[in-house]
Amino acid sequence: MPDVDKFTPIETVTLPESPVYSVEDIDRGDQLANWSPDEALPAITAAGRTPVTLGEGIQWLLQQPLALERNHCFMTIASRLRKANGVLDARTPALWISNGTGRDGVANRDAPKVGWCWAGNRHTWLSFASVAGRNRL
Repeated sequence: MPDVDKFTPIETVTLPESPVYSVEDIDRGDQLANWSPDEALPAITAAGRTPVTLGEGIQWLLQQPLALERNHCFMTIASRLRKANGVLDARTPALWISNGTGRDGVANRDAPKVGWCWAGNRHTWLSFASVAGRNRL
């Protein structure tokens, strides 16, 4: 993802105006595995939660690495890339465990990976992390 820094929060997600903040009740969203991002977002918001950004997902894993398990990984659908014409790019960032194949290479087997999936695709091993709230510190 050479353009990872261009992914910003979606319009429905408001981050605290502080460089440091906490999140409440972060959840990997295993119950949403095999849903597409387009299907999961309305379900997350209907439950009174908001999806996590890519940065929040990475910070969570830095604090709790065991939250990412093989076949129990997650997308961070609060981060999306908006094209010049205002339309959302079809990619959604995800965090998963590398199989060490293809471009990853054998040396990266079992390593955490930042990548992306299409907003309309389903994966049995990817869910959608969300939070109950965000608090300025």
